[in-house]
Amino acid sequence: MTSLPKTSPLATLAALALAVTFALPAQAAVKVLACEPEWGALAQELGGDLVDVGVATSAMQDPHQVQAKPSLISRARNADMVACTGAGNPRIQPGQPGNFAAADFVRKLDVPKQVDRSQGDVHPDGNPHIQTDPRNIALVATALSARLAQVDPSHAAQYQQRGAAFAQKWQANMARWAKQAAPLKGVAVAAHHKAYAYMEDWLGLTEVAVLEPKPGVEPSASHLEEVLSTLKTRPAKMVVYSAYQDPKPDEWLSERAHIPAVKLPFTVGGTDGAKDLTGLFDDTLARLLGALK
Repeated sequence: MTSLPKTSPLATLAALALAVTFALPAQAAVKVLACEPEWGALAQELGGDLVDVGVATSAMQDPHQVQAKPSLISRARNADMVACTGAGNPRIQPGQPGNFAAADFVRKLDVPKQVDRSQGDVHPDGNPHIQTDPRNIALVATALSARLAQVDPSHAAQYQQRGAAFAQKWQANMARWAKQAAPLKGVAVAAHHKAYAYMEDWLGLTEVAVLEPKPGVEPSASHLEEVLSTLKTRPAKMVVYSAYQDPKPDEWLSERAHIPAVKLPFTVGGTDGAKDLTGLFDDTLARLLGALK
């Protein structure tokens, strides 16, 4: 989650689930291996005691650079379900109940018209960072709840009940966040990486500059000077970066453009305030709104 479609380590994990037999012993918890923390957190909320959730990555890891270690491969082989974002992972095959690709259930942004290696770390199927928009979480939750019931039909009623409870809570959260986020509409931002397209779409933010010259390529000193020059004609109110990223380029720009550098959690566990999905968006909004003051 490189320029041309290729098998990523997380795609390898997801592909291993193709060999899983989905007949669960009575009373056995569904073993879910989530490629990313957000889907592990969602599976836990939807499954409760009915699921045993493991997560292949942490919020402090670059999701594009994760290594599929033998221990993770073993966990994938033993899983009843592998839940990944999935955008751009060609090894995740449709029609397999234990392979859940969250990106299949949302509208993708930044879908390239063509892809070649000169463009950097471009995702052929669109921007995969769908978890930065809570509206996407709602859509994925509906699909994941149904998929858990398909994998574990003896507990279908419980998954339906937990899914309905989550949806009710999440709609209330989104209404609250919409009110809180009103001051952010139309605010111009710079971003370290193209990680926040969905958040920007949700909040009505305007991205005026990206620090990386190409996706996945760290900015050079000369490129940062170009970004700084851009901000003189198209000013930004802040520069945002993810918790797992080196903040030095953002701090450099912050100092010279006289704007705050804002660390965002990006996923569950990225900051102390983002301990779960609700906290992820509570903390993200608090940090963005704090930068306006």
